[in-house]
Amino acid sequence: MRTPPPRVLTVAGSDSGGGAGIQADLKTMLALGTHGMSVLTAVTAQNSLGVQGAWELPAEAVRQQFRSVVDDIGVQAVKTGMLATAELVATVAGLLDGLTAPVVVDPVGVSKHGDPLLAAEALETVRAELLPRATVATPNLDEVAQLTGVRVEREADLPRAAEAVLAYGPRWALIKGGHLGDGADAVDLLTDGAAEHWLRAPRHDNRHTHGTGCTLAAAIAARLAQGRPVPEAVADAKEYVTGAIAAGFALGGGIGPVDHGWRLGRKTPGGGFEL
Repeated sequence: MRTPPPRVLTVAGSDSGGGAGIQADLKTMLALGTHGMSVLTAVTAQNSLGVQGAWELPAEAVRQQFRSVVDDIGVQAVKTGMLATAELVATVAGLLDGLTAPVVVDPVGVSKHGDPLLAAEALETVRAELLPRATVATPNLDEVAQLTGVRVEREADLPRAAEAVLAYGPRWALIKGGHLGDGADAVDLLTDGAAEHWLRAPRHDNRHTHGTGCTLAAAIAARLAQGRPVPEAVADAKEYVTGAIAAGFALGGGIGPVDHGWRLGRKTPGGGFEL
């Protein structure tokens, strides 16, 4: 009997367009050789143009999904994404208590198009209850500002942003500097307050980047489930998402998704595969 692959659980919202959220997480986990499982927290009506509607699930539905998976199948890493409300943030934080598996917290606040995905009153619950349970927190610059008030204008501001995030208790903070416009590279900073790891990758001229944050956090969780140390897991995830951004494709009339299957090859019109 085949040994099952490492098991990774995503606790996040659905993206009906398939580029972000639960859908992006499961595609990423499969692409990186793990078995993805899901706890759905919210349903969105979403496409390449933005989010047209969002409906959170009851806390009990989230609780039962989590217990159903964890108590029977077990998990080797957990990733959290869109949690929508203070009640759901608190519910998920409580469920994470007692887990020995690493937890990647992507503190999703707004969509790629600027649509709010977290109630303003939930921010304090994220700070007080969710971030202290994170092995790695992965805020982008807008989320750093939401959570800490620190605004990053240039690369030199990243350590200050990381210090502010670490003050809320995650073991590691990954500050994503991809939105900075002051360099040819996309620069992220990973730190636990002692060691600093600066991660650089070429900035690709491709507007189709929907799902980058979800994809990166899910990739980190997949690598942690495979037993990689945090710096190695994050570096590998950065490489994977950089390739996915480079291969991002147009879909609909707005911003298309990154290509989660870029490493897997694509079928050619002649019936073969290109890598």
